[in-house]
Amino acid sequence: MYRCPDHATTETRCAMGAAPAAVPCPACGSAAARVFTAPRLSAGSPVRRELIERTERSRDRPDVVSTPPRGSGPGRRADMVRDPAWSRLPRP
Repeated sequence: MYRCPDHATTETRCAMGAAPAAVPCPACGSAAARVFTAPRLSAGSPVRRELIERTERSRDRPDVVSTPPRGSGPGRRADMVRDPAWSRLPRP
């Protein structure tokens, strides 16, 4: 991918390791410098893309909930690890 200072970016296919540092801009002919981008991230799995986008959104705008998620049984005790040593600990 190459970017002209006066126009948009342009894509040119080159052999691996043979891409020049600059190519002529197709619109004006001036030198368009090579820019490096992430390789084809948009061609990935839609599920993975959605997960990445949701993670990025939650950084600035986390979801607000009114109640904790429903669990199985009263008090969500099913999530606790059952360790016999814990039964000897004092209860609040």
